[in-house]
Amino acid sequence: MTPDQLRTALRELNGERDLTLAFIGMAEHLHIPKAMLIPDEPDHLVKVTDGSSVYIVEAERVVWFKIGLGHVKVKH
Repeated sequence: MTPDQLRTALRELNGERDLTLAFIGMAEHLHIPKAMLIPDEPDHLVKVTDGSSVYIVEAERVVWFKIGLGHVKVKH
């Protein structure tokens, strides 16, 4: 996956959804709660934040990812 493809796929991240990433060669997954995609910057790195940290994602190493549906409000 290229950085542009990953950035396009992660556009749904709006700070209300969780992101889980799996990477080639890593047994554990990276989970980022309430993830938000940082807009493309001059360095063209794929960056995601949870509001307290910034994660730089090497797109070529991503095997799969999961975007949570966010918090669903239930009517009673």
